[in-house]
Amino acid sequence: MRYFEDFRVGDVHELGSHRISAVEIRSFARQYDPQPVHLGRSAEPMIASGWHVAAVFMRLYVDSVISGSAAEVSPGIDELRWLRPVRPGDLLVGRSTVLGATPSLSRADCGIVRQRGELADDSGRPVLRFVFYGLMRKREYDPAAAGVIHPDTLGA
Repeated sequence: MRYFEDFRVGDVHELGSHRISAVEIRSFARQYDPQPVHLGRSAEPMIASGWHVAAVFMRLYVDSVISGSAAEVSPGIDELRWLRPVRPGDLLVGRSTVLGATPSLSRADCGIVRQRGELADDSGRPVLRFVFYGLMRKREYDPAAAGVIHPDTLGA
């Protein structure tokens, strides 16, 4: 089990890969993003929805990192960028890099880990990049600290 204390700035997690198919692109598009270019009904070549690409990253991250950690929830993401189109047959390779780790001001038993998430295609060209945050439980928690109120949490 990995805890908050185990996430250090600069740590890189290789997340594995996923080959995306035309069937998968159409299926996701039909349900969530039915634009013609994702359904193969456009003069342009079919591309995956950016949200589909982000979901592929999430699956790789959950399987590689979350499943073996004391993860709670994610308070959000920043700077989401789709850098290149993803086409049927592309192999997407995931990686996350720890950018920061700070104790939570509202939960003494947790810390917030800030990471950069990336997917690249078979040629190593980035297709997705974003910054995300995860709330991770601390390995050693002092229950006496639970009642401490930090001034930043008072909404002053």
